[in-house]
Amino acid sequence: MTSQHPAGQARRLLRPVARLWQSDLVWSFRNTPYAVVSLALVLAIAVTALCAHWVAPHDPFDLASFNILDSELPPAWVEGGSPEFILGTDTQGRDVLSLIIYGARLSLLVGLASVVFGLVLGVGLGLLSGYVGGWVDALVMRTADVKLSFPAILVALLVNGVARGFLPPEMHGQIAIPVLIFSIGMSGWVHYARTVRGIVMVERRKEYVLAAQIVGRKGWEVALLHVLPNTMSPVTVIATINLATAILLEATLSFLGVGVPPTEPSLGTLIKVGSEYMFSGIWWVTAFPSLLLVVLVLAVNLLGDWLRDALNPNLQ
Repeated sequence: MTSQHPAGQARRLLRPVARLWQSDLVWSFRNTPYAVVSLALVLAIAVTALCAHWVAPHDPFDLASFNILDSELPPAWVEGGSPEFILGTDTQGRDVLSLIIYGARLSLLVGLASVVFGLVLGVGLGLLSGYVGGWVDALVMRTADVKLSFPAILVALLVNGVARGFLPPEMHGQIAIPVLIFSIGMSGWVHYARTVRGIVMVERRKEYVLAAQIVGRKGWEVALLHVLPNTMSPVTVIATINLATAILLEATLSFLGVGVPPTEPSLGTLIKVGSEYMFSGIWWVTAFPSLLLVVLVLAVNLLGDWLRDALNPNLQ
């Protein structure tokens, strides 16, 4: 009995993993090649960016390691390149590959944080609007309608400009990233709010909600514990697609000079800095960050498209 007990315990622990592996969602993922490739690319970029301190060949923040004689070196396979700098160097002698790795980390951080902020705000307002109704619903939805009349880039620029206007100039560099996260999140909450509101308005009339109210559950308990879980599938899809939008929006704002400060390299900042030297023949400083940005956004979008189809009950 004692010899079989650890084996039985191991089987019990592995049982949820086996059920997950045999689930419809994982089966759909395993049989969708572009989803597998997209997830592999996103994970590879994310893990490399998170481990930038150990993976990057050079530290772009270590000023003592820069050598002006190594500036403007082309990629290693181009004549005049150096094997020490695979993707070449910028005008300050910094390794472009290391800059891209560190820049991807910052872009992913801003993208994920802004998506989480927009998700929490949008889901909360949508849940409140759909469950309470009345003037609360009217106020939230009219605000959402006003926001939808402006492109996301204009909303982010407006929020960013107002925040910078109320703060002293010496604090702009310190609060640049939090303001950027806030401005991008404020531009994306509407999609969550409208989706959650529509689902809640249908779910709140169902029998399980009425049963929870009859047994004495409070309104916020019913909304959070019973109604909210039924909104997670579409919210997950929206969040995945919005991650690509947030990363692209961060790059756009940084390119325009109102995003990440130049001292903190992101993909948008690297593209902006490199674009200033394109006509001088230093194409690699902006080409490789742009290529990584395209690959990352495309992979996340393809992953979101697969998730939308896999979680759509009408396509099962």
